[in-house]
Amino acid sequence: MLFSLALIFLCGMLLGGLFSKLRLPPLLGMLLTGIVLGPYMLNALDASILSISADLRQIALIIILTRAGLNLDIQDLKKVGRPAVLMCFVPACFEIAGMLLLAPRLLGLSLLDSAILGTVIAAVSPAVVVPKMLKLMDEGYGTGQSIPQLIMAGASVDDVFVIVLFTSFTGLAASGSFSGLELLKIPTSIVLGVAAGIICGLLLALLFRRIHMRDSLKVLIILSVSFLLVSLEHAVTGIIGFSGLLAVMSMGITIQKARQVVAARLSVKYSKLWVAAELLLFVLVGATVDLQYALASGVSAILLILGVLVFRMAGVAVCLIKTSMRAKERTFCMIAYTPKATVQAAIGSIPLSMGLSCGNIVLTVAVTAILLTAPLGALAVDLTYKKLLSKKERT
Repeated sequence: MLFSLALIFLCGMLLGGLFSKLRLPPLLGMLLTGIVLGPYMLNALDASILSISADLRQIALIIILTRAGLNLDIQDLKKVGRPAVLMCFVPACFEIAGMLLLAPRLLGLSLLDSAILGTVIAAVSPAVVVPKMLKLMDEGYGTGQSIPQLIMAGASVDDVFVIVLFTSFTGLAASGSFSGLELLKIPTSIVLGVAAGIICGLLLALLFRRIHMRDSLKVLIILSVSFLLVSLEHAVTGIIGFSGLLAVMSMGITIQKARQVVAARLSVKYSKLWVAAELLLFVLVGATVDLQYALASGVSAILLILGVLVFRMAGVAVCLIKTSMRAKERTFCMIAYTPKATVQAAIGSIPLSMGLSCGNIVLTVAVTAILLTAPLGALAVDLTYKKLLSKKERT
């Protein structure tokens, strides 16, 4: 495992740095590192690290979402209002609707198989989007309209919505029956996740006020609580849902609200952790990619992905109706909501493991979506944010 970790960090940094020099997103180099080192090419990574790949990717997501929470001022979201709520589910619904229209024609899938594929593809990747939005906040771009905050919050809840629908549709395909009660998981996941995060955040803020300790210890405590919250998500079963990642982000927001100075220092600590976590996340996502599946998908899968992205962007545009944003800012929001990676890597293979007839094509399109949208979406954000967003001067 140690040799594999060395390969991940050294090769990931090397290729990431190379792509950065070429003015391309470093994550593209990290994804490529994973593809080359992974089991479908050189097979240079130890089986032991691949077996815990999902857990390591989860830790990386926890780190970036906590950092997002520590930087997210809830007052900014309140100023955005209605669009912040709509961005959590409307673009995903548009994309799934697009999949229902296009997949039967392009891939010959049934409506149910198309719905399963739609829920896999419809999730935006917080691992790609959140770091980009944090960078915009640091530089002051779009903050006057709270655009980075809007996109970060929407991307986090979007995943909860899509994964619950995915579970419902795969359950229907496997058993032939569908329980409407399953849909209760969407509101309960959001409400309970946010509530648990607020409670934990308030308790931690009180602890940090009462007991003096180093910031490094605070980070360890927050990380430990985050792991417990995510573990609780897997422990909660039945029709009641719980979103651990949403709880983690809510906890960060609450600490930021209660202890602003402490939150600013902790955010710096988390940004340093993200340097290593980012490498692990994207290299291991790349290691899940089977290029044979992607190449076998052909033009039809690429056309399908591009087609449903148009539907997603239309959904974003609908969310922003009657806002004060200019056309350029709305265009940026539409672009920033396109990258896909982590959710597709996490659930893309599940239909195949369940023995569903659509399993191979779902995995193929999921892999293609990662390869197509993660680097291109990240690159599009990098190339356009200075042109499409206004910079708010720091006071």
